Amino acid sequence: MTMTEIIGFAGSASTPSRTRTLVDMAVQMSAEKAGLTGTTFDLSDIGASLGTATRLVDLPTGPRDIIDRLVSAEALVVGSPVYKGSYSGLFKHLFDLIEPDALKGKPVLLTATGGGHRHALIIEHQLRPLFGFFEAAVVATGVYAASEDFADGVPTTPALMTRLDEAAAQLASAVNATAPARAHDLAHAAA
Repeated sequence: MTMTEIIGFAGSASTPSRTRTLVDMAVQMSAEKAGLTGTTFDLSDIGASLGTATRLVDLPTGPRDIIDRLVSAEALVVGSPVYKGSYSGLFKHLFDLIEPDALKGKPVLLTATGGGHRHALIIEHQLRPLFGFFEAAVVATGVYAASEDFADGVPTTPALMTRLDEAAAQLASAVNATAPARAHDLAHAAA
């Protein structure tokens, strides 16, 4: 069953985190532009059981429900903080538990945060290939934010906000482009 929402997932274990704030802002902007609702989760919502799971069925019901919502969402906003030049192992492990065809064709907006701008290519060199494996429909504009792009934990710089708005518009457009197919699938499922 397809949910009429955009789900955000932040690969941060810290609370609060700049990554979750950035992902949540992208989710809310995208959902508003697409006329949908939006919800954001992070690694702390999945819990410690993620580290010991070798299959989705190994997770307790709550975390498994979050992953089910992620897979069935209209679109995703995914973000990761930079850990030693890449995403964290737990972030990758979560996606290792998802079936390879589960995200096929799903619109995805990629985001990342780091201490400085030298890690901005994480989106192109780490995240985009990961979602390419899933054959997700990743939007062209990724959003990277460095520490200096935040004030009091909130993204504020004009260049970042412009890029975020462009990426949200691309995700909303991708979601709206798939609306006729969704309506057709839902009609056939109800028949």
